[in-house]
Amino acid sequence: MASPGSDTPRTSPAAPIRKPLAILHISKKEEEDRRLKEAAEQAAVEAKAQAAASMVQPKPSFEGRSTSNDMEGLTMADLLGAAEKKREPQAVSSSRRQVDDFDFDEEAFLAALDENEPIGATGDVVTGTVIAHESDGIYVDIGGKAPGFMPKAECGLGVITELKTRFPKGIEVQVLVTREQNADGMVTISCRALALRQAWEKVRQLEKDGKVVQVKLTGFNRGGCTCDLEGLRGFIPRSQLEDGENHEALVGKTIGVAFLEVNPETRKLVLSEKKASTSAKFANLEVGQLVSGQVVSLKPYGFFVDLGGVSGLLHQSSITGGALRDLREAFETGETIQALIMELDPGRGRIGLNTALLENQPGELLVDKAKVMKEAEERANRARNMIRQKEQSAG
Repeated sequence: MASPGSDTPRTSPAAPIRKPLAILHISKKEEEDRRLKEAAEQAAVEAKAQAAASMVQPKPSFEGRSTSNDMEGLTMADLLGAAEKKREPQAVSSSRRQVDDFDFDEEAFLAALDENEPIGATGDVVTGTVIAHESDGIYVDIGGKAPGFMPKAECGLGVITELKTRFPKGIEVQVLVTREQNADGMVTISCRALALRQAWEKVRQLEKDGKVVQVKLTGFNRGGCTCDLEGLRGFIPRSQLEDGENHEALVGKTIGVAFLEVNPETRKLVLSEKKASTSAKFANLEVGQLVSGQVVSLKPYGFFVDLGGVSGLLHQSSITGGALRDLREAFETGETIQALIMELDPGRGRIGLNTALLENQPGELLVDKAKVMKEAEERANRARNMIRQKEQSAG
C-alpha cells in the first residue's frame, strides 16, 4: 500500500456495474415476438391466396392460348366469388337430374288420391247399384273402395219381407249415408232415412202453402186420432175434430185436415180437421166481398161476427164515420148484419169487416141503419169502385 504523500496516485474504490433495466429487456422481447407473429400471419395469407388461385386455373382458349392475362387486376374476393359461381350450376344440374330420374307423374298421383277419397259423409245422398243380398241386409256399390251396407230395417218405410224382390241385383237405388266408413272402408246407408227426410220436406212445404190434405184415420187413443201422411205418423187432437166426442167411430174414415205443427226434430206432426174446414171457408172469401153474418159477441174494441163457421171482427173504427159513443148504438148481440170484407189472413184465421163504407154520409148507420142494410149490395159496389180508384191512384 502506498504511503501518504507518495507520488503514486491513489485509486478510489471500484464503481458498481449497472445492468439494463428489466423493462427495456422485456420491451425488446415483445417487439421481437410481435414481428414474428406478423410474419407468420402474412405467410398464412399468402398461402391462402396461392391455394385460392390454384383452384381457378385459366381455361385455354379455342386456339390453345393461355388466358392468364385475364386474371390480372382481380382481387381475392373476385376470385372466391368466381369459384362459387362456377360451383352453383353444377349443383343445380345434379338436383335436376335426380328429379328427372324419379319420373314423377302428377296426373297419376291425383288419380290415386281420387280413388282413395272417402265416399259419402254422414247426411249425404248417394246413388248406387245393388250387388249382393244377405239375410240381414243388402250391399250397394256406391263407388267407394268397399260397398255400402243397408240393414234390412233401413230398406224402406213399413215392413219389408222379401229383400230380393224389393231390391233385385243390378237395380239402381238412391240412399242416405247414416254412418261414415269404418276401417274397412264400408259405410252404412239407408233408404228409410232418405224417405223420411223427403217426407218431412214435402209436409213442411204443404204447411207453408196452407194446403188442406186428405188423410185416413188409422187409430185412436184418449187424446184423439192417428193417421198416416206421406209415410209419417200424424196426430189429430179430439178438440180439432168436428166430431171429437165420438172420435173412436172415425177410425177408417178419410177426412180433410190442415197443419197445426210440423217439427222434424221432435217428429211432431199435429193436424186439425176444424182448421181445414176454416181454410176451406176462407177459400170462398175475398177482399171487397159483401158478407152476411150474426153478431155473436161484443168486446170493448168491436164486434165478432159469425160468417158461417168462421168469425170476422168488426172493429169500432170501421163501424161508422160518425161519432160513436157506445158500441150498442150500432148493433146488438144476435143481430144479423151485412159488412164488407177488408182484410183476409188465412194463416192466422183473421177476417176484418167494415160497415162504415156502406154509408152515404158519415153517421148514417146510426140514424137509419135499416136503409143502409137494405141497400147494402148497391152501396158495396160503389165502395168497391172507390177502393179500386184509390188503389190505381196510389199505384
